[in-house]
Amino acid sequence: MVLNKFFVLLPVMFAARKLDGEDPKTVFIIRCTYFSVQAIMALLVIYLYSQSRKVFNSKYKDVSIYIPSPPQPFSEKKAKLQYTKVKLGEHVMSIARSLLASTFFGFVLTTGLHFYKGIIIGLSMQTIMSPFNLFENVLTKAFLLNCRLERFDLKELKHIFGAKLREELTNHVEVVDERGEVVSIDTGKYKIHQKCFEDILLDTWDEGSKADMKPFLNSVEKNNVNTKLSDSGWTPIMIIAAIGVKETVNILEKLKNLGANPGIVDGEGWNALHWAAFHSSVDGAKFLLCTSGFDGVTLGLNLTKNKEGKTPLDLATDENNFDVVKVIEDAISLRVKSKNPTDQCGLRKRK
Repeated sequence: MVLNKFFVLLPVMFAARKLDGEDPKTVFIIRCTYFSVQAIMALLVIYLYSQSRKVFNSKYKDVSIYIPSPPQPFSEKKAKLQYTKVKLGEHVMSIARSLLASTFFGFVLTTGLHFYKGIIIGLSMQTIMSPFNLFENVLTKAFLLNCRLERFDLKELKHIFGAKLREELTNHVEVVDERGEVVSIDTGKYKIHQKCFEDILLDTWDEGSKADMKPFLNSVEKNNVNTKLSDSGWTPIMIIAAIGVKETVNILEKLKNLGANPGIVDGEGWNALHWAAFHSSVDGAKFLLCTSGFDGVTLGLNLTKNKEGKTPLDLATDENNFDVVKVIEDAISLRVKSKNPTDQCGLRKRK
């Protein structure tokens, strides 16, 4: 396709150079043609963006697909093909935003150069190349040429986005995350040697407050949100409530929406509030105690005793984590005094 574009671009460049930029009639015709084409382009791009939004809000939003990574220069001939796991809705919207931004930027730049510097070559070239570039975009092929993305067979994705579904992957490929690191997947037919969710949890714990949360957020789902590590019984919500990353509240909110259970205990009898109390995570403790739907006092998180007979408050006191002690004591006090303690816990209300 790059070669085809070259054969279009070269003659357009030569033809544009022959245009008389001093002739008012020529300039007027070029302007009219350019702005007419750009108006049509803008309408098409807006339409493609709106269709992408429909997919993003459809039942296909969270379908996982695997996009082939661009070939790397100087890679070995026998190297495995690499695929990146993405959500269909997010992937489509990413392409749509990129198309919208590039179209707007190209229009502003070309128009600005014309009126500021009097350059007409850019107008004439973009009049031809803009529709050509739009035609090459995968969203055009999906929404304008196929016109059926919202009702397609998922297995046809490879024809539209060059993607594969999980069951179509073989043991001759690798699945990588956004950083290019190999991750874990079981295709149902083959087990590809990659990181499993437990390893990602352990990596997150090891990195602590400086952890890169993207691998975790890309991996956590409803079916694994309450996974217990085989050796220790740790769960995702325990780890996130304790490590103190900047995004603690937002990540805990996601876990809550996925159905995370803060009352599960690990091998030592600790629940998520024990973890937050021991590791002095104020945000974690507040979320567990004061968030509607969790309200740890009502759930009895503060009353749970570990195998040593200690409650979360005991652990926070033993470790001199007085900020967490205050959070727990205030939450208990508010439960006694108020029927709606979540209104006073110091956290923003959530819908």
